[in-house]
Amino acid sequence: MIKALMPVAALLISVSILLTGQGLQGTLLPVRASLEDFSTIAIGTMGAAYFFGFTVGCLKGGELLRRVGHVRVFLAMSALASASPLLHGLIIDSVVWGSLRMLTGFCFAVLYIVIESWLNELASNENRGIIFSTYAMITLTVLAVGQMMTLLYEPTGLQLFIIASILVSIGAVPVALSTSTTPAHPQVVAVDIKRLFRVSPSGALGCLAAGLANGSFWGLAPVFATSIKNDVSLAAWFMTAAVIGGAIAQWPLGLLSDSVGRRKVLVAVAFTGSIVGLALFVLAPTLAFVSANLLGALWGALAFPLYTIAVAYANDYAMPDEYVTLSSGLLLMYGVGATIGPFLASALMTLQNASGLFLFTALVHVALVAYVTLRFIVSRTKAEQHIAFGDALSATQTASQVFEEDIRPQDQDEQ
Repeated sequence: MIKALMPVAALLISVSILLTGQGLQGTLLPVRASLEDFSTIAIGTMGAAYFFGFTVGCLKGGELLRRVGHVRVFLAMSALASASPLLHGLIIDSVVWGSLRMLTGFCFAVLYIVIESWLNELASNENRGIIFSTYAMITLTVLAVGQMMTLLYEPTGLQLFIIASILVSIGAVPVALSTSTTPAHPQVVAVDIKRLFRVSPSGALGCLAAGLANGSFWGLAPVFATSIKNDVSLAAWFMTAAVIGGAIAQWPLGLLSDSVGRRKVLVAVAFTGSIVGLALFVLAPTLAFVSANLLGALWGALAFPLYTIAVAYANDYAMPDEYVTLSSGLLLMYGVGATIGPFLASALMTLQNASGLFLFTALVHVALVAYVTLRFIVSRTKAEQHIAFGDALSATQTASQVFEEDIRPQDQDEQ
């Protein structure tokens, strides 16, 4: 394993540092916005703006790479992403913050494209699963570390914004100095939504549902956590607990989907996630520090792997030459959901209270369960044959390549 990871060590180090800064921003900004008396709608709009920029970056980042190359694009996006948290700290305005979050989303999408295309260039069929599983675990772990860094200083000061900027800047250094072979310029990949829904409507809507729920969580969960005890530190712990829960559950649920069928796991995870969401909604006024974090970890363990399972499910029914196009389409579905979700969730929070966030996620998960179950009832039963979950992991990433494995179901009339 160590031998497989050595060639990509510099890239993984960059990911670790960059996403630590990103995790810090992800928790700091909603908390600070709440302290500045931004409306819940405004905070939700900020979350939506990030994912809108992220989606645009995923769709347009390849054009930048073709024009000037991976290293220059990486350095340029790092510089912009580093400037963004400083501007947040200097200009306290909801409109400016929304615009900056859109810019940050765009930058990080392109940064992911560079990192992941580079990882795919250096990976082989024998070690790609190890490399991308390590990459996925690092991503969730350092996001949790970054979220906990909000406890270093009071969120009302400029210090945390400066630290976030420093981390993003330093994260560019390993890639800038890497001697690894630069990936070939990416080919043009057109997103075909109609084909995506022909291949796997359940997988596509699973990604949309994951975007609606998870995008709302990233943008508004700190507001929910802060409202429980009026304690900023709880927001950091709650977010971290959810991310750790997602990291721990990802592989067990993925392996379970390999053995018993992804549709069953998709329905079971979404249904259980809706129950946990309702528990958070109903019990919010009575939650203590420990119980809030335990429920947060359980919610994360169910909600975060949902996208991974949906992507793997969709790829089960795709031809090998469709993997990249399918990945782009699934990412777009997630991005659309993550853009719309914070708007809808914040509106429900305004009508209810901060716990309305998890009423929204519960409704999303229930809707997904209803759709997938209905598809199963009205269609004839098919034997499920699918690619290994580890192979599908690279399709769950935000960017460039998907691990190609020529294994698919023989009957693709519906999934």
